[in-house]
Amino acid sequence: MNKNSIVFIGLDTHKEFFEVAHELEGRDEHVIHDGRISSAKASVIKMVRDFQSKYPQATLHFVYEAGPCGYWIYRLLTSLGHCCYVVAPSLLPKKPGERVKTDRKDAMKLAHLLKINDVPIIYVPEAEDEAVRDLSRARQTATNDLNHARLQLKGFLLRNNIRYDGTANWSAKHIRWLNELILPHPAQHIVLQEMLHTIDERMRRLARLVNELEHQVKQWRYYPVVKAIQAMRGVRFLVAASLIAELGDLRRFDTPRKLMKYLGLTPKEESSGDHRRLGKITKCGNGRARRLLIEGAHAYKHPPKVSTEIQKRQEMLSKEVIDIAWQAQLRLCRRYQRLIHRGKHRNLVVTAIAREMIAYIWAISREIAIAPIDVAKRKSRVPA
Repeated sequence: MNKNSIVFIGLDTHKEFFEVAHELEGRDEHVIHDGRISSAKASVIKMVRDFQSKYPQATLHFVYEAGPCGYWIYRLLTSLGHCCYVVAPSLLPKKPGERVKTDRKDAMKLAHLLKINDVPIIYVPEAEDEAVRDLSRARQTATNDLNHARLQLKGFLLRNNIRYDGTANWSAKHIRWLNELILPHPAQHIVLQEMLHTIDERMRRLARLVNELEHQVKQWRYYPVVKAIQAMRGVRFLVAASLIAELGDLRRFDTPRKLMKYLGLTPKEESSGDHRRLGKITKCGNGRARRLLIEGAHAYKHPPKVSTEIQKRQEMLSKEVIDIAWQAQLRLCRRYQRLIHRGKHRNLVVTAIAREMIAYIWAISREIAIAPIDVAKRKSRVPA
């Protein structure tokens, strides 16, 4: 074997086991199936050592598909000093006539695609970044659970023809009115009290998660970016923190157009010859980040203005960041009104504004310096 040869190892990962296959560097080499190993950390380390003893002078390159197993495999293999790649399953090339799919074939296919450099590699967040993302998603889940409980209660009251005469739902006055209700049947009153108890419990849960998110983000290495993009209209703390938690380092995108494609905010296109046909947005990529941007885009229906709240968010920020945020207001507010006057549907207008919003957020992120990663600290966090 050549001293500088490479061993390409494909892993088809599952909860209980991994299927392993490898292929050596060279045109005449073929994929070899190595069998099945346990998904335990000790088994993975043993598999690596077996390859090292079999090919002592070779470089090991591992690849596996992104999935429910997460990134602990990537972090373990990189901590051992080997190259590892995580690929997007939906972007893997597939032959039209390929009808047989097994774990063995998938592992062999991954090894061969890595050898010919035909794998769509994805961005792997750091362990700390993934932890903040999990906390952000837990907050969003708590918000959805709270809204679901509130809708259940409103549906229950509607079935019993009980109407609230006030204007602000779920205000302190509304909550007091709900607690003072007396239903005709004792069983119905028990249902009402249980629903109110569920809503109160979920409100407390949401408040705990929001407080913890604020605490953790302030200690996060991306906090300067989170603070800077709040200079934008429609981007408050929770939107900013959740957006950066989902997207990570925006500087990895060379142009804002690539970021738009990653978020699925670009329209579908079917063009051939002289005909060009654009459809709805692709909706690929991160749907959570796309939803946050569309929520924030509604703020640009009003004329450009730096409110007191935005002024407070812009304190201690650089002039370059503030100028980008003001330029975004001038352009996006004007574009919103222009599209509305042209008769475009409001949802289409908001989506177009969201697509341009992420370009300005990308520009702001490039003005912020981010602390480098401590490699030694990263290796110490590999799961046991």
